[in-house]
Amino acid sequence: MGEAMKNGLIESVHSTVFKESESLEGQCVKIEGYDFNQGVNYSRLLRSMVSTGFQASNLGDAIEVVNQMLDWRLADESVIEDCSEEERDPTYRKSVRCKVFLGFTSNLISSGVRDVVRYLVEHHMVDVVVTTTGGIEEDLIKCLAPTYKGDFSLRGAYLRSKGLNRIGNLLVPNENYCKFEDWIIPIFDQMLKEQIEENNIPVYCPGLTDGSLGDMLYFHSFRSPGLIIDVVQDIRAMNGEAVHASPRKTGMIILGGGLPKHHICNANMMRNGADYAVFINTAQEFDGSDSGARPDEAVSWGKIRGSAKTVKVHCDATIAFPLLVAETFASKDKDFLQPIADSNSTDHSS
Repeated sequence: MGEAMKNGLIESVHSTVFKESESLEGQCVKIEGYDFNQGVNYSRLLRSMVSTGFQASNLGDAIEVVNQMLDWRLADESVIEDCSEEERDPTYRKSVRCKVFLGFTSNLISSGVRDVVRYLVEHHMVDVVVTTTGGIEEDLIKCLAPTYKGDFSLRGAYLRSKGLNRIGNLLVPNENYCKFEDWIIPIFDQMLKEQIEENNIPVYCPGLTDGSLGDMLYFHSFRSPGLIIDVVQDIRAMNGEAVHASPRKTGMIILGGGLPKHHICNANMMRNGADYAVFINTAQEFDGSDSGARPDEAVSWGKIRGSAKTVKVHCDATIAFPLLVAETFASKDKDFLQPIADSNSTDHSS
């Protein structure tokens, strides 16, 4: 092969491998990590997530979406022709915020994320909370006795012999559930008494029987049969939270999957979708589960609007959520109402 032919071949291969690049300057964020030569500044560190790449960038995007969610006011929107007189009032329009739905699975309440959730609820930072039965009972149980740090590798048979229950690397003594039973059964007795005598107190919660609360309801049904739980009123109330949100926008922050994720998304379908959505979970979409589904799948159902700001962070919520709250809700705490309880107390349920 002649020299000219070789050079021509090399040039051809080179042009094939190194195709001329389209300029990304000004169109995309440049990848840059945090420069610790500036010292340790946690707020700047969190802001640098968006330019770090991979799931750090998704976390950075989630922080931006939540801040947009919290900053939105009705005053940002144009006045529509057929709105009420109240909705035309500038002062009223400045006071109307996005309605924030927070969902989380029970394991997060078993963990220290419970205290982050409590902070948000205590300061009126979220409007609607959806969780599993475990999320409710674990919150109540922690008011009675603590959960402890263990190890993922502790053997189940050994723990069973010691009367200890393992949740990942957390340990919950059986004694905690005994205390919970002693506390909750008299409340069920009173609920049943009021239900029989007055018949006008709604008691509702989705999936209430799937957990220790279900065990307590089972035991109570033998001791004092007759307590009724109305799940129809529950779904009416839940869907109403979304349907009647207008003229407000709605935003979803959902930690984990399962019932809370679907329940919040499905309620927002009744209003043609949420305007903001942040999912934080480690579930994958490849098995077709709703738990792992990305926000775009919810768009196809009308659960999230096509114009919505959305992001999914593929990360353990015990890592990502406290960081997100630090750079969103906590940094805007002066915008919210005063706490409904003494913020120094640690013995409150959320």
